[in-house]
Parts: sequence; C-alpha cells; structure tokens
Amino acid sequence: MTLGKTQAQGASRNGLDPNRLLPADPSSRTLALDLYNSVKDLPIVSPHGHTDPRWFAENEAFPDPAQLIIVPDHYVFRMLCSQGIDLGALGVPRVDGGRTESDSRKIWRLFAENYHLFRATPSRMWLDHSFQEVFGWTKRISAETADESYDHIADCLTRPEFRPRALFERFNIEAIATTESPLDDLKWHRQIRDSGWTGRVVTAYRPDAVVDPEFEGFQGNIEKFGELTGENATTWQGYLNAHRSRRAYFKSFGATSSDHGHPTARTENLSAVQADELFQKALKGSCTPQEADAFRGHMLTEMARMSLEDDLVLQIHPGSHRNHSKAIMQTFGRDKGFDIPTQTNYVDALKPLLDAVGLEKNLSVILFTLDETAYARELAPLAGVYPVLKLGPAWWFYDSPEGMRRFRETTTETAGFYNTVGFNDDTRAFCSIPARHDVARRVDSAYLASLVTSGRLDEDEAFEVALDLTYRLVKQAYRL
Repeated sequence: MTLGKTQAQGASRNGLDPNRLLPADPSSRTLALDLYNSVKDLPIVSPHGHTDPRWFAENEAFPDPAQLIIVPDHYVFRMLCSQGIDLGALGVPRVDGGRTESDSRKIWRLFAENYHLFRATPSRMWLDHSFQEVFGWTKRISAETADESYDHIADCLTRPEFRPRALFERFNIEAIATTESPLDDLKWHRQIRDSGWTGRVVTAYRPDAVVDPEFEGFQGNIEKFGELTGENATTWQGYLNAHRSRRAYFKSFGATSSDHGHPTARTENLSAVQADELFQKALKGSCTPQEADAFRGHMLTEMARMSLEDDLVLQIHPGSHRNHSKAIMQTFGRDKGFDIPTQTNYVDALKPLLDAVGLEKNLSVILFTLDETAYARELAPLAGVYPVLKLGPAWWFYDSPEGMRRFRETTTETAGFYNTVGFNDDTRAFCSIPARHDVARRVDSAYLASLVTSGRLDEDEAFEVALDLTYRLVKQAYRL
C-alpha cells in the first residue's frame, strides 16, 4: 500500500494556522480578524477551573511532560481509553495505590504513537497551541518525534521561566479560581497568600461532598464538617451554620463563587421540618434516590439564600452522569473521563428556586448545561427574563469551536449577550488555558463578524461586544 503524503511525512507541520476558526469568506474574515486582534491580548480571567493551588504555592518545576500534559487530563486519557489503552499504562494513579506505569517517557511514547486519535478534536487544537506557543515545539507529535518532543519539553520544564508562577504571568492571567471541597483546609491558598506573590489565585466553594447524600463517605464527611466548624452538623440548624462558617472561610481566601455539580437541575423549597427529615435520612444512609435528589435540590435553594447574605455567585453544573463506569470508579476513582452528558430539564426543575429568589437583583445564579437542546427551548428564555439568572458558556463536551458557535446562535436571539458571562476554561490542564481562551476569542469574533456582515449589528457595536465577551462580562458576573 502506498502511503499518502500526510502519512509518509507525519512529523512535518507548518505550525498553527493564524486564521484558524475565522470565516472563509474574505470580507467576513477581515472583520473577524480585526475583532480578534482587538481582544487577543487582553488579560485572561479564569473564574472557574481545577488547576492545583499547590503549583502556585510551592512554585516548583513541573516534573516532566507526561505528568504535566497526560496524567492529570481526562480529555487526553479518555480518548486513548476509548481505543482500548489501559489508564494504568498512562500512569493514572489507582485508588488502591497499585502499580501503574511510572516511566514518563513510556507514557509519552504511548501518547505520541496515538496522537492521530485527536485529529479535529478540541483537545488537538489545545495541545498543538500549548506545544507551539508555550514550549516552542512546531513539529507534529508522532511515534517518530516522541523522544525528541519529550526531551524538548522536559528541557523547557527545567528552566525558571516554565515554573508555575512564571507561566501564570506569561499567560497574562489576571485572576484564576480553583475549586475546593468545604473539607479542604486551603493550606495551599494560605501559602500563596503568605508568600507575598501578587498573582491572584482564589478558591471556590464546592460543597458536593457534604450536600449530596450519594457522595461516597457522606456521613463521615458531615462529621468532619462539624469538627472543622465547631458546629453540631448533625442537626439541621448546625448543618446550615457549618455551611455559613466555611463559606466565610473560603471568602477570606478570595472566593467569589460557589459551585454545585448535581446530577439534575432539580431545586426544592422545603419547610425546615421537611428538610430536616431528609437530612436525618441522609445521615442514616436510608435516602431513596428520589429523596437524595430532593435534598440536593433543596440545598441549591438554601445556597441561593446564603448567597444573598454573603454575595457568593452560585454556579449550577447539572446533567452529568458522573463516573459512569463502575469498574473505572473502583479502580481509578472519580473524574477519570467517564462522566457522560444526560438530558436535563430546567423550566420545571428550577421553578422552586426561582419562586423563592428569582426576582432578587443582588443574587447571581449562573446556569450551565450538557444538554444543548435546552439552550433555545429553556435556558435562554429563562435567563432572558429572570434577573438572577445568567448563562454560563458552552461547557465540557461543548467547549469546542462548534459548541461555542451553537451556544451563541441558540441563545443570543432570546437572552442577548448581557445575560451571559463571558468564557471560563474549566480545566485541570494549566498549559491549555491560553489555548482555550484563544479559541473562545476567535469563535466570538467570527460570530460577531457574521452579525455585522448580515446587517444585524453595527460594526462599532461589534468591537464593544467583543471586549465585553472577552473581559468585562466575566469580571462583572463573577465579581472579580
């Protein structure tokens, strides 16, 4: 068989296309490029993500390319897993501490040999951007370039300019939020604060471990919750007070938001007696699945009320069937690429919360979805009328050029631009942050150019909106 040119010369590439994601039509492309150039160098505001605060606290060199780029990134290893590659061979740690591949060069070779699997995916775009713009590597990753690329990136990582704080500053990050459990002591955030470094790294309050009766170890988590706060967290009022205490503690380390990753968007507004009855069942481990969902739903309304007291922005990330594979969950634990989108109802699900607080002008609730069918039908109409609601950007599986474009097309006509909150990267992969924000800026510029050339937006307004979508809205929405 004769190999095609691309296969035969697999190591060659010409670098990133400077016009990637911009319109093909010359007149639209010129305007889109002007819009993009007006925002491409603005600071990055990253209000929701999962980078490790320890990186910035200790500011030690990243260990090696595999540990930085492959092992912590479920976007990378889920694709490889889909082709039958064992997570252990990629160095993903086991729950029981059992053996997984520890030779990072072998992990990198396995990744490089299978790099073709990422063709045309957002991951490929993020990775290529990271390799070129962060590390100066322009050849295509492949079996032939595996060792050379590994050595090149590994050499970079030994230099001071590739340490976490230096990259933070080089990426022009104005602020970044990490996400921690209420049971976290926030010692890394304390170390960052005490170090005198001026980079703004804040936390966000993610209470799933003490709100979800189906979360593993829920009863023990509540016990620790009480110990941390000095409250009797097994009583309903003591439990609520414990939340208030930890929210205040998180605010002292810069938190401006809480985040809630529930299976559904269900909310409830129960009486104190009803809520306490469900809570006591949860403590005994006797909740039915419906009762657990009802308790989670009620706690969203309680969290909204607390936000009226302390000004934390409330984020709802529903609709993921998390840890879908029982075998992977048992072997490798949570967040290993087996979270799958589900169909999600918002109109009925959010009504109890909206009846309670939906017209409050000083409360901000940001909605996300993994069900794109809900954008035009439910989410945009809801955000287009309720003062408390804003739409989060295209999220997770739809954090992609097509997903971002669909988001704008299906929400703008009903919710406008100013009931959205800009972009957030929601990532553990530190070096992909500039790439993700660059994609969002390009996609928004292309969309705005299409509005101008079709007579739906004035050109001067497009430049103002580009600035808003890139920078102003995220700072305003997240109070950063």
